[in-house]
Amino acid sequence: MDLKNIAVIGAGTMGNGIAHVFAQNGFAVNLIDVNAGQLDKALQTIQKNFDRQIAKGAATEEQKKNALANLTTFTDMAQGVKEAQLVVEAATENIDLKLNIFKQLDNLAPGHALLATNTSSISITRIAAVTKRASQVIGMHFMNPVPVMKLVEIINGYATSKNVTDSIVALSKQLGKVPCVVNDYPGFIANRILMPMINEAIYSLYEGIAGVNEIDTIMKLGMAHPMGPLQLADFIGLDTCHAILNVLFEGFGNPKYAPCPLLTNMVTAGYLGVKSGEGFYKYEAGSKELVVSDRFRL
Repeated sequence: MDLKNIAVIGAGTMGNGIAHVFAQNGFAVNLIDVNAGQLDKALQTIQKNFDRQIAKGAATEEQKKNALANLTTFTDMAQGVKEAQLVVEAATENIDLKLNIFKQLDNLAPGHALLATNTSSISITRIAAVTKRASQVIGMHFMNPVPVMKLVEIINGYATSKNVTDSIVALSKQLGKVPCVVNDYPGFIANRILMPMINEAIYSLYEGIAGVNEIDTIMKLGMAHPMGPLQLADFIGLDTCHAILNVLFEGFGNPKYAPCPLLTNMVTAGYLGVKSGEGFYKYEAGSKELVVSDRFRL
């Protein structure tokens, strides 16, 4: 399948990153969000990210100019997807929201269009089941930050056709990504392995075994992880981690996936990590210093 017209649903962190890489690689991209202000913010973010790439020699001014020319924004989903060959949904990780979006996409997107979701844990099979084109629905789980991270976890739903999978694998390679195909079970592979590790790190803190800095340093220096699990949880968003753990817990019925009570309390209180300014660490605009939250200083 020659996929050239791409629609991206959701202009948040993942949506603008996905739009960025498609536009940079010559695809016509419609970025869609109901919030016009979010679309303006997304375009500003994309420009800033291009400037970083240019400063590092990873992109040129000409590439930035061409990519921005490939981008069009829409607040109306019907207009944004009417000529799409592939729609990539990158809305908030909420099952009801995603199911509603896919019901709409099934009615609004051309019959031949492929429908992909960037979900990090929600069942592709369940999402596909609300459409009349289950064989054309697939998961494309990009990693954050999308312009930098090479992996795309491609998830087959129960009914996804091999032709669709092959097309998305080839497309991912066109974006300069490394596709890895997995099957549709809770958490897929990335989060089935990652989230229990993050949860265990939070339990280790909760039980007083070690402090924030010690836990992250051990994993960085001892296991060669570029970022410790608590810092990574802050970066992902503690609310997102909590939601994914609940998907694993409900999907497998195994208590080992239940979110740590400390994580639940932090999410309830609004300490969500980078996005809220504080989680296990404190974050101040313009500062790159990693400062442990006062709540966890020994």
